[in-house]
Amino acid sequence: MQSTPAGPNRYARQLALPGFGLAEQRALAMARVLVIGAGGLGSSVIPALAAAGVGTIGIIDDDTVELSNLHRQYIHGEADVGASKVASAAGSVAAISGGTAVVALEQRLSSDSALDLFSRFDLVVDGSDNFPTRYLANDAAAIVGIPVVWGAVSQYAGQAGVAWATRGPQYRDLFPTPPAAGSVLSCEQGGVFPTVVAVIGSIMAGEAIKIITGVGSPLVGRIVTFDALGGGFRELAYDRDPTAPPITELIDYDAFCSVAPPREESESIMADSVSPTELAASIERGDELVLLDVREPWEAEIATLPGAMLVPLGSLESVIDKLDPAEDFVVYCHHGVRSESALHFLQGHGFDHAKHLSGGIDAWSRDVDPAVARY
Repeated sequence: MQSTPAGPNRYARQLALPGFGLAEQRALAMARVLVIGAGGLGSSVIPALAAAGVGTIGIIDDDTVELSNLHRQYIHGEADVGASKVASAAGSVAAISGGTAVVALEQRLSSDSALDLFSRFDLVVDGSDNFPTRYLANDAAAIVGIPVVWGAVSQYAGQAGVAWATRGPQYRDLFPTPPAAGSVLSCEQGGVFPTVVAVIGSIMAGEAIKIITGVGSPLVGRIVTFDALGGGFRELAYDRDPTAPPITELIDYDAFCSVAPPREESESIMADSVSPTELAASIERGDELVLLDVREPWEAEIATLPGAMLVPLGSLESVIDKLDPAEDFVVYCHHGVRSESALHFLQGHGFDHAKHLSGGIDAWSRDVDPAVARY
């Protein structure tokens, strides 16, 4: 076990916990954890892991500290502005726990390096702020055979879970397709409530500690969401997608997450789409519409449009014969990616009056009805 100037009293309050003893503390000391991102989520995860006694923490990030980061990235200070986030985070770890070794990686995670890098760690904590990295982290961990604790925040809300291919569902089972490029607001565009980052980061650190020590039940096949405005938590379960092929290789994740179509296709999509305000006006007029929700059941539990028919995208083909192509369908999903795929499928089966909701239910919440929960 690590030795520090504080002596054995360092972890006394941890060791006093029921079911948490010397064996669990030694497991932390022997653990090697890779943290992706030393920004908002990493700023809560990294010091928590160091303080708990994790022996080796890898930190990978290619960004530098900016003044606008400091309201939520507590691991950095004003004196660190302009410095690399990895160097700043490493300095904070040294101040918190002299017995914790830091593997500093001032670079961006890539498909070229991920498999080799992940094979040197027991666990990955993904605090990245972009979808290509999230899918890359999930896939690389699945191939190497280690778990990923992941989290995400947006404005006043956040979510966290565990992807562990050998024991349960993965991130891809929860989000089979990435949202449309630009459809999810970045912290710079939409802002972020600082304590949301701290709450989700703390949950992520707790999941990592649980996995390492075997204490408690990790969030495998479950997602926890937090709404800072209401102060409430929700937990939703999800399963493996039995139709999804196994992950055997890494891909071009920037290309996978970029869904910007060529100009000709964009114009076609615009003609076959309806904006949230247009749909609201149509509903207000009493137009006869069939709202078709192609998200997963767990998503519909969080938020839905009144009277919508829930048919997950993967099940659409099996019910197509039960739908009337003469009716006016408006298909929607979370951000508009799955609904666009569903629209093309419906049009290929003679549904000439079908359209899809641009921006999905997320845009509906933002532009029409803020009472509809965002996730």
